[in-house]
Amino acid sequence: MTPFTIKPATAKDAAILLTLIRELAEFENLAHELKVTADSLRAALFGKDAVARALVARVDGEAAGYAVFYRTFSTFVGRPGIFLDDLYVRPQFRKLGIGRALLEAVAKIGVELGGGRFEWIALRWNENAFRFYRSLGAKVMDEWALLRMNPSGTGVSPVCFKSENQFQTKTHRRDACATT
Repeated sequence: MTPFTIKPATAKDAAILLTLIRELAEFENLAHELKVTADSLRAALFGKDAVARALVARVDGEAAGYAVFYRTFSTFVGRPGIFLDDLYVRPQFRKLGIGRALLEAVAKIGVELGGGRFEWIALRWNENAFRFYRSLGAKVMDEWALLRMNPSGTGVSPVCFKSENQFQTKTHRRDACATT
């Protein structure tokens, strides 16, 4: 078995994380939606008000994969949880146990935080991912649907989008939005 390491990402990893995120976006046929920059990634993962964390897997010093995750809260279980936003292993490093190790490392962090749930989404066409996740005991939540609102073109009230990265909620006045 090829040895690999998994360590928390640091600000020095921002450039390689951005490269890996671009690779994932290409793989998922979603590169056209990619808006992340080195600066926005650095702020989100390592800034004063960081909202997510990342792990980087390496083989002989070369970045082999990564996981990005953040804390959530479930009112049903009454405890925090972890949402896995990205899990990606470069093709040449697949079948080495890196994906499983990244997933287990994130799960362990969730347990350490007192987590009640560990959740993520996968593209329906990615049958390999579904086989992998099911082999680990993950349950597909067919009765749930992912919903999303994007800043441009929503035409949706009661949410007002101030910018690509910030949204506001509508107050009781029809024309006023309060920053949240």
